[in-house]
Amino acid sequence: MNSLTKKIVIGVSVLVIAYVAAGYMLGKSSNDNAFRALTVYSEVLDHIQRDYVDDPNMHAVTNGSLHGLLDSLDPQSAYLSPLEYKDFKEKTASNPPADSGLALTRRFGYIGVIAVLPDSPAAKIGLRIGDILEKIAGFTTSQMAIDQAQLLLKGQAGTTVPLSVIRRGKAEPQDMTITLAKLAPSKLVVEDKLQGDVAYLRVSDFDAGSSKQIRERLVQLQKAGAKKLVLDLRDCAVGDDQEGIATAQLFLQSGTITTLKGQTVTPVVSAADPAKVVWSQPLAVLIGNGTAGPAEILASAIADNKRGSTVGDRTYGTASQQKLIGMDDGSALILTVANYFTPGNKNIATDGVAATVEVRPSVEDLLVQSTEQETPMPSASIDDPVVKKALDILQGNAAVIEKKAA
Repeated sequence: MNSLTKKIVIGVSVLVIAYVAAGYMLGKSSNDNAFRALTVYSEVLDHIQRDYVDDPNMHAVTNGSLHGLLDSLDPQSAYLSPLEYKDFKEKTASNPPADSGLALTRRFGYIGVIAVLPDSPAAKIGLRIGDILEKIAGFTTSQMAIDQAQLLLKGQAGTTVPLSVIRRGKAEPQDMTITLAKLAPSKLVVEDKLQGDVAYLRVSDFDAGSSKQIRERLVQLQKAGAKKLVLDLRDCAVGDDQEGIATAQLFLQSGTITTLKGQTVTPVVSAADPAKVVWSQPLAVLIGNGTAGPAEILASAIADNKRGSTVGDRTYGTASQQKLIGMDDGSALILTVANYFTPGNKNIATDGVAATVEVRPSVEDLLVQSTEQETPMPSASIDDPVVKKALDILQGNAAVIEKKAA
């Protein structure tokens, strides 16, 4: 970097610090911590420029610091450089028809898998919850936004995308190739008579129209003689939040379903509507680490309103809203602006939703999950310990001690 560039960078930094300092002195900035953080940033930048072993690439330094700044907030927030944002807009506008069937998050600095849609391209190659996608299409996912990763896993049907995957219990990444396909409309998995008068309904996602489908199925189950319900939301991590809220209204006569809150967002309270209730009989909701987003809103509404038990393990915690904010230099922020809260005022995105009746994997199950054996998808099998516990609760065959959600 030449001396002129150094002077420009230093000059800009000084102006930023001076502007913030002036605002601070005039009472426009009441956050002392923010002022001190900018001062430290300026000092660090100065030392990098003067003392680093080589002439530093200040563009890379500032770009990396901005990525790190957003990464430190939450998994959904991200920074897109001008080049990244340009590419992001172009790929979004093309609206590619084929997908992978993966629900993603950020874990350990990389893109990770929350859930896999049944019968999807991801399911067919054996991807599962907990897998880390170290590379997608040859690009490292370090500092990659979730939305960027999702776009790399979309395209024309038949397109192949190479992946570098770190499996649970493995130190070295495994090369895999996924063939994108147009996803079939989601189907509800239904068992009219799981055991006695207990029916089973599994929801894999909350895409548009899901609540209407669920409503129709509930009516059919009642006509078939079902009087109790196991609602399986395990590995359900994608969809429209409003579909999750609308589904909760099918079960709740009264009470709050969720509240959307943020620093600059006027609280939005979603409430039960007795006119929309379809199922007033007992139910148990199955949840786990692959439960996220709208499914979390539904599960917490059932649990906090004492409408039924949530059985299984704590959900992942992603129920929130993001905003895309363009910057003057052509870059952009994907910023979480509001989180959904449970009726008991717990932050879902921060804490997830705790099961009122915990059923965790056994040591043997964990050992199986750490091998190359395929992890079974949630099902209505009564051999599944989570399903079995739900049946015991609904049939009154077990004394159940429900714990308070942490």
